[in-house]
Amino acid sequence: MFGLVSQMRRAAVSVPSNIAEGYARGTDREKVHFLRISSGSMSEVETQLIMCMKLGYISQEQYDEISEKLTAVWKQLNSLISAIKNRMQPQEYIPF
Repeated sequence: MFGLVSQMRRAAVSVPSNIAEGYARGTDREKVHFLRISSGSMSEVETQLIMCMKLGYISQEQYDEISEKLTAVWKQLNSLISAIKNRMQPQEYIPF
């Protein structure tokens, strides 16, 4: 359980950290890159949350509540990625 909690914390902290790093880099291309890394960290949190529920560390109700919040943040992140990509010139956007 300790390892799972530690991994969840690391992945959760990675989300805003990568958003900040992307914005510190300056270019829209780099912002999108780091926002996608944040999205990957959110996938890790989601997977670990499922594991917590399946192992009986949290209830279905707790899982549902946290999952709903995670989905809301994910939608915001995806909207931000789309908004940045839409303002980029076609030659600027080269997927990593």
